[in-house]
Amino acid sequence: MHKSIEVDEKIFQDAVKFYGTNLNIPPLASKIYAYLIFDFDKVGITFDEFVEVLSASKSSVSTSISLLLNSQLIIDHNKMDERKRYFFINDEHIKIRFKKIVQRLQDELKLLDDLNNFRKVHDEQYKEKLTIYKALLNKNISNIQESLNKL
Repeated sequence: MHKSIEVDEKIFQDAVKFYGTNLNIPPLASKIYAYLIFDFDKVGITFDEFVEVLSASKSSVSTSISLLLNSQLIIDHNKMDERKRYFFINDEHIKIRFKKIVQRLQDELKLLDDLNNFRKVHDEQYKEKLTIYKALLNKNISNIQESLNKL
């Protein structure tokens, strides 16, 4: 079997490390995701190609693909008259990723408010820092949401 896409090894390794850390996914799932990043023409990558190119067992590749599908980072597609499934990066992955970031920021804001309301001691310096920090969180939420609306 030949590789259906061209991959730069250095960029691939950097992408594996970056996505593994930032998407909090295991190493093989990160390799699959990084490999799919190079599918610029959206030809799709088959299960067998992942097994061969990444020198991984079928069960490990299957588990990693399931994880990526469940987290909506990738999608699959069957071409007409073929039984093979082809895998692609989910074009919505950026929106999904940043919606999760916005949700975490909003959750942190709520937690800060709850803690501040529970706090018995009134400290003006703490209150000032909290106000600045909450403004930063709100500004980031606003910026991300504005960008998401443009996507």
